Amino acid sequence: MDSAQDTAEGYRPWSEVTPEAARRLLVAAVDAFAERGYHATTTRDIAGRAGMSPAALYIHYKTKEELLHRISRIGHDKALDILTTAADGPGCAAERLDAAVRSFVRWHAAHHTTARVVQYELDALAPEHRSEIVTLRRQSDAAVRRILADGVAAGEFDVPDLPGTTLAVLSLCIDVARWFSVAGQRTPDEVGALYADLVLRMVGARPRPQK
Repeated sequence: MDSAQDTAEGYRPWSEVTPEAARRLLVAAVDAFAERGYHATTTRDIAGRAGMSPAALYIHYKTKEELLHRISRIGHDKALDILTTAADGPGCAAERLDAAVRSFVRWHAAHHTTARVVQYELDALAPEHRSEIVTLRRQSDAAVRRILADGVAAGEFDVPDLPGTTLAVLSLCIDVARWFSVAGQRTPDEVGALYADLVLRMVGARPRPQK
């Protein structure tokens, strides 16, 4: 579970959510949505996991969908921060792409329970909330596409289809949340390193031409 990994890293899950009761409910919702799916989860399920009464949930969240939106917004903000930090970072395009994939994959592995909810329950959001999240996803897409375009311009990458390759890179990274298990043979860092190598091979990364 995410909480075990978070504890090992000294990170308190969802510490940005206050007060404490609201945080506990959100943690419980993440676990319930990941295990049962959004539609099969009831507010009673969530409150029970948090050790609270169903009535207590409505003090902090008006609806189950509001909980999902909060989870999705925080998760997508984190994803965008990871990718834009790499895109704006130092180094050539290959180095920035390596950093983006390593960090993005590592987050999806280390926080796989959260990531499954963030990435795969998008259709359960209300239209206005879904539109908001889609905008964040497009910004994440743009960050990766910018790195790839820089690599093509510098002669580092061979990418004839920038939109399609961007989608492939992001899809590869996101899918880690679906299958990753702490009982598996690889750590989040190891998966990140493997996927970074695969993506660089996929875009035909090669040394920059000498001036």
